[in-house]
Amino acid sequence: MGWELFDQGGLIMYPLTLCSVLAVAISLERVFCLRRTRIIRPEIVSVLENIKGPEDFGLALSVCNQHDGPFAHVIRGGLDNRHLPLDEIKEAILDQGRQEMGSLKKGMVVLETVASVSPLLGLLGTVLGMIKVFQEISVVGVGQGNLLAGGIAEAILTTAAGLFIAIPSLVLYNYFTSKAESLILEIEKYSNGLLKKLRGFQVADPVSEGFEEEAN
Repeated sequence: MGWELFDQGGLIMYPLTLCSVLAVAISLERVFCLRRTRIIRPEIVSVLENIKGPEDFGLALSVCNQHDGPFAHVIRGGLDNRHLPLDEIKEAILDQGRQEMGSLKKGMVVLETVASVSPLLGLLGTVLGMIKVFQEISVVGVGQGNLLAGGIAEAILTTAAGLFIAIPSLVLYNYFTSKAESLILEIEKYSNGLLKKLRGFQVADPVSEGFEEEAN
């Protein structure tokens, strides 16, 4: 039954099938990659919360080096530049954050494209199918009701298939986009917490800071 419906839809069913495969593949990959525990590593959160002084930065940097991912990279960007002025540290964190944002939103453009293109492909299939129906009418007339009904059913099949792909793709796109933005905000929260600690240590130790600036 499934193959018969696919065959009735004509050539447009092939790009629609490709769209559905892309949507499923991207969705499964995003489900795995956007897990909170995979992005916001508890080990890094714990070591950040337990930073009490400059001597703790070495341990925090070591923990970040043991993990991969956007969160570890952004925090490491701040820790690697901790001897610089605060504005430069903040800029380093922002630059790293902009680079890592792409990995959190990977595949979203393709998923959005699938949600937009699938109903258009379905509509194109329907238009082509209706053209075929009218060509049959010009040949056999309107007396062959069964033939015309079959042709019209074939024409609208692609629209149904396009909507069947587009609707869940759009829902998943909005869900994954919201999930990625939530994770980005959480990374920003911990980055701001690190900046506050760095600011406090720099204010508390202005003499040491002065020596470091002269050495640079």
